[in-house]
Order: sequence, then C-alpha cells, then structure tokens
Amino acid sequence: MSKRRFSQLDVFASIPFSGNPLACVIDADGLTTEEMHRFTKWANLSESSFLLKPTVPEADYRVRIFTIPRELPFAGHPTIGSCQAWLDAGGQPKTPGRVVQECGAGLIELKLTAGADAGPNGGDGAAGGVAGAAGGENGDQISFAAPALIRSGEVEESFIEEMAEVLGVERGEVVDAQWGDNGPGWVILMLADAEAVLALDAPSGPRTELDLGVVGLYRNSGDDTGSGDENDSGDNTDSCAMEIRAFFADGTGGIFEDPVTGSLNASVAQWLLGENSPVSSLPTSYVASQGTAMGRRGRVYIEQDPEGVIWVGGVAVASVTGTVEI
Repeated sequence: MSKRRFSQLDVFASIPFSGNPLACVIDADGLTTEEMHRFTKWANLSESSFLLKPTVPEADYRVRIFTIPRELPFAGHPTIGSCQAWLDAGGQPKTPGRVVQECGAGLIELKLTAGADAGPNGGDGAAGGVAGAAGGENGDQISFAAPALIRSGEVEESFIEEMAEVLGVERGEVVDAQWGDNGPGWVILMLADAEAVLALDAPSGPRTELDLGVVGLYRNSGDDTGSGDENDSGDNTDSCAMEIRAFFADGTGGIFEDPVTGSLNASVAQWLLGENSPVSSLPTSYVASQGTAMGRRGRVYIEQDPEGVIWVGGVAVASVTGTVEI
C-alpha cells in the first residue's frame, strides 16, 4: 500500500455542496481492478474515478470509472470531475483549452470555457460557462462532447408501461419515451412538465436492473422564448429549461436517485435537440436542473454547436483534498 493524492469534488454544483460528489484517486497507476473496486465500495458514492497515464499519444490522461456494482466505460460527472482533478494536480493540456480523456468508451474531447457569468459562490450562468470559484484557479467550466448513443429510438409499449409502474404513475401521464443509452443504459420518459417530475416519489426496490431518466419542461421552455421564470421559488431562483431525475438499481435490489447525471443529460439533449424531438423549439443552449427533489441544486449547461455537436458542461470544485493509502 502507498499514499496517493486524492480529491473529492462537487460536480455540477451551482452553490457549494449542491452537486454530485466524486471520489478521485489521482496517482492510480499500479492499482489493480480489485483495489479500485474495493475503494469505490468503501467511498460509497455513486462513482469513483482513478487517473492513470494515457496509453495513446492523443490523450492527456486516462481514467477508469467505477460504481459500487461495476466498472463503467463512460459517465458524465466522473468525466468532468476527473478532468478538474487532473488540472488541479498540475495537468497541462496538449492543446490549450482542450483536453482529451482516454476511457473505456475511447477518446472523449473536453473543452474549457473561462470567464462566464457566475459560479458556485454566486448565481447561475448561461450555457456559455461558469466562473467564480468554478474550475479551480482558472475559473473554467468543463464540457464534454456527448458520446454516440449505443441504443436510441422508440421504446416498446410494454416497457413504457413497466417503467410507468415503477414510477407510480399512469401510462397516460407519460407524454413520450426514448432510448438514450450511451453506456449506462438509459431509457427516458417525458412527463407533462417539470412539476410532474418533481412530484414523483422515488421508486423503491426490489429491482436488480434499472437505468431510468425522467424529464419535464418548465413552462415556456419549449416555445420561442426558451426558458421561463415560473419555476423561480425558494432555493430554485434561476430560470432552467427542464427538470431531470435519474433512478438506477444498485445491483443488489435497491433503487437510488442520482443527484446530477451528465450521461443522462447528454442523451436527453440528443433526443430533444434531434430530428425526432417531441419539443417544438427548445433553444440550442439551455440549462437543465437536477437534484431539486433531493435538496441539491445541480445545473447542467447544454450547448449544440453549429456542427451539431452537443456539449454537456458544468462546474467541478475540489471540496476535499489530501492523500489516501491504497
């Protein structure tokens, strides 16, 4: 066993301790798969990541991502958090403003956007970026290019009915559904609005397999005004286009809610900004809210560039730093 640098990051946060935590071991070369998985179970977060030297010249670093049940080829909040941990540890991108991550899904391109509207110690910015305490010393928002979907398209009616039952809603309350599997296996249900999403009771087990995303638009989000402000109340005082919730099985029969989910937000954006979108005119840059029902205040920044690439961005801040002996 040896001491290795460690960082616990708050990812997709809009104020301190409001996002999705990530445990990241920075000097992970030499660790076995079993040691990484054992640490992940001990850390007891939705994911842990391990930074390694890249194996291909195009990459700036390599990362392995673990959940408590298994290793993942890709996940959104560990991608953004791992990139920030690498930068905080002194990593220098080969190309200024761009980082290339090597992971189980291949090479993932990330971009760094500095000097935007606000950060975790202030309000919420627009899709262009977030500054303040965000992104360490550089004030960078980190965005990844949404990976290609492994499975997309319509969902079988019988499965929609099954997922509606899991959520405790009637089939008629599901406005639309789509496969959005970019690694974790997401199926996405759209409800009438954000209020319907927030009103859901978190499903309970037993269920050994579940990767279910639920989305509902805030009022005015799907018309030519972009996103409205009718959701401004309490701690949720900004204007977001939609509310998203993510439910997954832990492999032992339990069902948990994820505070903020980059991979799900990526597949939701690919659906709602794509040719078969059920939304008439969602703007190509918007902010999604997630974690509200859990008392979190996650914000995910979506932007579709002129080439059609969807970028999924957010803030990552190191909340705990030190060493871990593994």
